[in-house]
Amino acid sequence: MLQIVTDSSTLYSIREGEEKGITVCPLHVNIDGKSYRDFEDLTSTKLLKFIQEKKVPSTSQPSIGEKIDTYNRLSEEGEVLDITMAQGLSGTYDNALLAKSQCDHPEKIHILNSKTLCGPHRSLVDRAIKMKEAGASLEEIKTELENARETDISFLIPFDFQFLLRGGRVRQIEAGLGGLLKLIPVMKRQEDGTVLVKFTMTRTFKKALRSILEEFDKRNVTDAYTFYITHAFNDELAFAAQKMLREKYPEAKIVIYPLSPTFITQGGPGCIAIQTIKI
Repeated sequence: MLQIVTDSSTLYSIREGEEKGITVCPLHVNIDGKSYRDFEDLTSTKLLKFIQEKKVPSTSQPSIGEKIDTYNRLSEEGEVLDITMAQGLSGTYDNALLAKSQCDHPEKIHILNSKTLCGPHRSLVDRAIKMKEAGASLEEIKTELENARETDISFLIPFDFQFLLRGGRVRQIEAGLGGLLKLIPVMKRQEDGTVLVKFTMTRTFKKALRSILEEFDKRNVTDAYTFYITHAFNDELAFAAQKMLREKYPEAKIVIYPLSPTFITQGGPGCIAIQTIKI
């Protein structure tokens, strides 16, 4: 029987994964030499307290040893499909390939680069679960997910560029523009999913959202897409974004999620992501 593996980029905890019949390998946040597993050892509230105490967190992917153990255990029960966070934005995909090469049954391990993160990543995993339950083959699942991931459009609005800069997700020159000009930066996931690039700079959050909606129009986004709003302690802007999306796409599914400690570490407190995917 097919076993599905993923990481906490999906915003699923280990327990939530178990309830859905999948295995979640948590991403890690590192603070003062100690490693904390997403959702398991560290809450977002506790992370914020660390940040307020001037601690400098960083992130890392699940260890290769953890992945090898997971693959060895699950491959005894059948084929394994690991749907990882985007290569380039995390080392999870590359580590998964390395773990596959060192596990007992590499021929049973299949690694799929989601090319995305958070909401759309979660939707790809959810779709794989539904297809598995409906009796779809591994190849059918992989093909559908590979097609769906190409429809993903992801934006991030950070309010402290230093978090992205420390994590290597943006270039130094881009990190300096927002603070220098006192503008609101909008970052976009590059088409191959490997990095965040500057999309635009605006003077208000509302104008930032309008620029995102204009890009959705250019990409022929419709109510058939699912929209995800994820944020780091920023309910006010999350609900404002939801309102604008609802006015534009009244029949679409629009979901709000709080970000995990890992993504607060990467995007910084207050950051908000607007993402969509057709699946």
